Amino acid sequence: MERVIVVGVGALGSHVALLARNWKNPLRVVDFDRIEQKNTQSQFHSKMGLGKNKAQALQQALQGLFGVKIDAVPHKLVDDNAGTLLGDSAGTKLGKAALVIDCTDNAAARRVIQKHVRKHGIPCLHGALSADGTFGRIVWDEHFVADEEGKEGQATCEDGEQLPMFALAAAQIAVVAQRFLKDGTRQSFQVMPTGIVRLA
Repeated sequence: MERVIVVGVGALGSHVALLARNWKNPLRVVDFDRIEQKNTQSQFHSKMGLGKNKAQALQQALQGLFGVKIDAVPHKLVDDNAGTLLGDSAGTKLGKAALVIDCTDNAAARRVIQKHVRKHGIPCLHGALSADGTFGRIVWDEHFVADEEGKEGQATCEDGEQLPMFALAAAQIAVVAQRFLKDGTRQSFQVMPTGIVRLA
């Protein structure tokens, strides 16, 4: 069965992976970053993982808590390794992915993802949060335009005050992805603390 690949397992992606633990499709998570103390306030990462790679720590947590085995890739996604990490239709070991879920927080990574999925016809769902964590979008690639950060490397949602909002956005990403995997339906949404609005 084709994999679902979650790129970026921070505030959004770590919670998406948690909610995807019962999916039939195998799960791969990709993230080069390490867990810092501030991450434990807003992400599905604990103090036990401090200093560890986020993808590998998430792999260990899901295995330990739920017995779920996922594939963890502790590398930064760049043009040169996108085919290996995201899969394509050219017969790589991974093969073509069923779905790529982009939960990254910077435009450069999003452009790498878009370039690859568009070239290889891989379905891609983008999850994006505003820097203050009060607004989110869940948008299919054909309708998605990556926003530049306010400043390069700008921290997103680090204090945990908006944790319920992150969980709401992650849950909606999981709902949209799960429905797509079931019947191919593609829907996009805007998420705010006051509600969820369908875009397309």
